[in-house]
Amino acid sequence: MGKPMSLVQIVYEQWTRLPPPLAGDLTGKTVVVVGANTGIGLEAAVHFARMKPARLILACRSEGRGKAAREDIATRTGYAAELQLLDLAKFTSVKDFVSRLAGDPVDILVMNAGMAQNHYETSEDSWEIQLQVNHLSTALVSILLAPNMARAAGEHNSHSRLVVVCSGLHGAAQPEKVTPAPNILHALNDEQYCSKAETMDGRYNDTKLLNVLFTRAFAEHLKPSNSIIASTVNPGYCRTELRRNLSIGMLFIMRIMDFAMGWTAEQGSRQLIWSALGPDGKDGEHVRHLHGAYVSTLEVRDPSDWVLSTEGYEAQERLWHETTEVLKGISPQVEKILKTYF
Repeated sequence: MGKPMSLVQIVYEQWTRLPPPLAGDLTGKTVVVVGANTGIGLEAAVHFARMKPARLILACRSEGRGKAAREDIATRTGYAAELQLLDLAKFTSVKDFVSRLAGDPVDILVMNAGMAQNHYETSEDSWEIQLQVNHLSTALVSILLAPNMARAAGEHNSHSRLVVVCSGLHGAAQPEKVTPAPNILHALNDEQYCSKAETMDGRYNDTKLLNVLFTRAFAEHLKPSNSIIASTVNPGYCRTELRRNLSIGMLFIMRIMDFAMGWTAEQGSRQLIWSALGPDGKDGEHVRHLHGAYVSTLEVRDPSDWVLSTEGYEAQERLWHETTEVLKGISPQVEKILKTYF
């Protein structure tokens, strides 16, 4: 089991004073922010807009909320962002989204969309919905857009960035409950296993651990010649709409936490910006330090003890192969991309 941060450590991090958001030169660059209609995704998009990229694509599930976010960004920055619909709860939507980008270069891809709920629900693709949204579809977008990121790196003679938003709660997951199973993903998706209340209470933590493991595997398997820097980022505990599907009891506890130590969405978004542009907003060989890294409080930190253990590494490799096998069945492009870029 990963070693969770103590309450004292969590509070200390939350009371850390964050510097202003990092800035970089995004002239001619393309930035994609998934889950940009609210919370830290929206605030990150605002920061990116102020850097005037050639394209800023807001990938949102709701057209209405996406349009509102685009108008908000225009009002606050004067920048005209693009809206593309993307519903991570539907694999068809993921494939349609990627196909609309065709071979367009993508310099920065921020995978921010996610959900948290403590009841069992399946998607139309027959996966537990948090497992699909937070892990499988996030992995699918990341792999399908790897050629776009590699193209951007080549055209701009720079490093492209993949930023996957995770959480410090990945250390509170209990992987030992499913790693003995022949297939980790099938175990997590099993309805009987998910019917246990404690299972769904910890599902968000589980999926955030999957984010860390997948991104580390992505970085390890990727051919270095593609010049893509992949990292995960813990945005900290922020007052956002992420908790909207949680139980009343959990919401009450979080309201108290909001008052005691909650960051604003804008503060949390600074961590995403740092992961996408860090460590200094400039490109160069020094940014490779972030490849496969776990970022928290604007620095590279160690993830949980379990992630760094032998058991964690073995689970990481199993998860990579299990995930890519699932994704190959969803899109034939996955196998071609894996053979070419990984």
